[in-house]
Amino acid sequence: MHGRFRKRNWFRFALLAIVGIALASLVVMLLWNWLAPAVFGLTKIHYLQAIGLLILSRILFRGQPNIRGHWRRHMEQRWQEMAPEERENFRAGMWSCWGRGKYDESTPKEEAK
Repeated sequence: MHGRFRKRNWFRFALLAIVGIALASLVVMLLWNWLAPAVFGLTKIHYLQAIGLLILSRILFRGQPNIRGHWRRHMEQRWQEMAPEERENFRAGMWSCWGRGKYDESTPKEEAK
């Protein structure tokens, strides 16, 4: 059941991402074609150009997202706030989630990675 549940969630996420990008591109295209020619005298754009404009604005104005650094800081903060029992439960849960069996404190660090 675990595998089917994860696949279903990834499918939903991918579907929502595609629909979100499609709607955002449509909004950009409609706004550009409504405002830019009248205000700046620019030409109208088509749908693929609107997608390209979204990607370009993402690169120029937001830069590359640092998801890994944010996630690491978040997890370090949560780890510090956990009680020793909670940490042990978290470790055991991660070990079982990745199919490595039961967590053992005597396991060398090399095998834990």
